[in-house]
Amino acid sequence: MPSAGQRDQTRPLGKTGLRVPRIVYGVSCLGNLYEALPLATKRGIAAAWFQASDARPVAVDAAGKYGAGLALEVVGDSLREMEIAPEDVLLSNKLGWLRTPLTTDEPTFEPGVWADLRHDAVQRISPDGILECWRQGLALLGAPYRPQLVSVHDPDEYLAAAINDDDRRARRDDVLQAYAALHELKQQGEVAAVGVGAKDWRVIKELSADVDFDWVMLANSLTVFRHPPELLEFVRGLASRGVGIINSAVFNAGFLVGGKFLDYRVATPEDDPEAFAWRDRFSTLCSRHDVAPAVACVQFGLSAPGVAAIALNTSSPSRVLDNARAVDEPVPAAFWQEAKSSGLIDPACDFVG
Repeated sequence: MPSAGQRDQTRPLGKTGLRVPRIVYGVSCLGNLYEALPLATKRGIAAAWFQASDARPVAVDAAGKYGAGLALEVVGDSLREMEIAPEDVLLSNKLGWLRTPLTTDEPTFEPGVWADLRHDAVQRISPDGILECWRQGLALLGAPYRPQLVSVHDPDEYLAAAINDDDRRARRDDVLQAYAALHELKQQGEVAAVGVGAKDWRVIKELSADVDFDWVMLANSLTVFRHPPELLEFVRGLASRGVGIINSAVFNAGFLVGGKFLDYRVATPEDDPEAFAWRDRFSTLCSRHDVAPAVACVQFGLSAPGVAAIALNTSSPSRVLDNARAVDEPVPAAFWQEAKSSGLIDPACDFVG
C-alpha cells in the first residue's frame, strides 16, 4: 500500500470540511449478520482497518440496527483495546433502531437475519425517537468515541412500508421531523454532518427537495452492473452542490464477484437470467484483461462523479486488506473501452476509460 507520504489517500466529503479515506468500513458483520463471528475474528477485522492503509482517519459506518447495537459495542471495545485516538477514526451512525430487551426466542426486528443476539430492536423514526437512538448509540460506543456523521437509517424502507397514501405522507413527515432533530444536533456542535443512506436512490432525490443533506450514501445503486442515466445525472447534481457521496454495495450484495445474493436476496438463473448472463460476460472480460472482478467493481464505484469513498463490508480480516488493495489497483483503459463497446456498461460513463 502506498504510504501517506507518497499520496494523500483521503478525499474531501463534499463541503462538510471532513476528509475521508477512499474506503469506509461497514460493520454489519460485527453485529452477527447471518452468523456469529468469534470475538477474535471481529477484533482482527477492526485491527485490519488500521493495518490496511496509512490514511487517517479510518472511516467506520455503523448502525443501531446492526445486531441490535452489538456492532456499535464491538467497534467501541475494539477501538479502546487498540488505544485508537478519537481523531484517528471517523464514525458514522445510522439512526432509527433502538435496542430493547429480547423477550422472544429470536429478535423480532429482522427474523432469520441476525445470529445469536441477546437483544431485540424497535424502529424509532421521529424527533424524540431519533434523539433517543443517538443517545443510546453514544452509550453503546462508549467514551471517548463519538459519531461525527449521522443519518436516518433506510428511510426508503420506512416509506415503502406505508399501507396507503395517507400513511406514506405521515411517514414522510416522520422522516423530515427526524432530520430536523439531527440538524439541531449539528447546530449544537454535537455532530459534524447530516446525511442519508438508502438502497432506492429515488427516495434520496425526493428527500433532497426538503432536507439539506451534507452527504449521501448510495447503496446497491451506482455499480458497474447498474448505473441508469438519471442516477448519473442526479449524482452529478449532488457533486455540483458540494454534497459528499459515499458509494456502498458496489458488488450488488456480492453477486458481481460470484456470490449468491443479488440486491440482498438469493438470485437464481430462472428468476434473474439477465443478471447471470451479464455476470458471465463480465467475468469473461475480466479474465481477458487480467482484471479481478472485485477491482473492476471498486474502481467503477470509486470513479463515478462526486464519489469521495466506497463503503465495503467483510467478515474476514484478510479481505479487509484485499479491499484496500483494490482501491489502488489500476484498471486498463482498454478494459473499460471494451466494456462500453460490448454493452456491458453505458458508453456515457465517461469517468472510466
